[in-house]
Amino acid sequence: MIAHLQGRMVEKTPTGVVIDCNGVGYDVNISLHTYSLLPDSENVKLYIFLQVKEDSHTLFGFVEKAEKELFKLLLSVSGVGAGTARTMLSSLEPKHIINSIASGDVGTIQSIKGIGTKTAQRVILDLKDKVLKLYDLGEVSVPGYNTNKDEALSALEVLGFNKKLAEKVIEKIVKDDSAAGVETIIKQALKNL
Repeated sequence: MIAHLQGRMVEKTPTGVVIDCNGVGYDVNISLHTYSLLPDSENVKLYIFLQVKEDSHTLFGFVEKAEKELFKLLLSVSGVGAGTARTMLSSLEPKHIINSIASGDVGTIQSIKGIGTKTAQRVILDLKDKVLKLYDLGEVSVPGYNTNKDEALSALEVLGFNKKLAEKVIEKIVKDDSAAGVETIIKQALKNL
């Protein structure tokens, strides 16, 4: 219904702005990413997403159209609401989120406050194909992510090894042999720990 708002910014906080459009003040929720891109001038234009609920109409604003599109994609995932999507866009750069989804990097998505393993996996499962197609990314657009590495680290933690120490050892093993399987990584790590 509302594609964008252009007017005078009368209030600005890290989570929201009030934009005066011909005498009407619109309270717009924003991410930290948008906050960092807001101009110092009073005149501002934000792309708007209007969320209509039974008990409220909430505006979300974005300096970049691409961030708005990513926000809408995140909302399409079951279990991800507007608050969670905004937190994701506040925690990571949109490009970083897109690359993490495209490469299946559960760890990065899960590192966002309020995102558990299941939600992170669902985000990747639901959006990976859309992101690859929409942003025309190759299947291996983000190097360095390795599921075997995560599984090996998890196994070593269960065995009682210090996570930080195990991470360092695993990083070195994967750097030397990027095609190493989980078993190989664990065996070599046990020799070095």
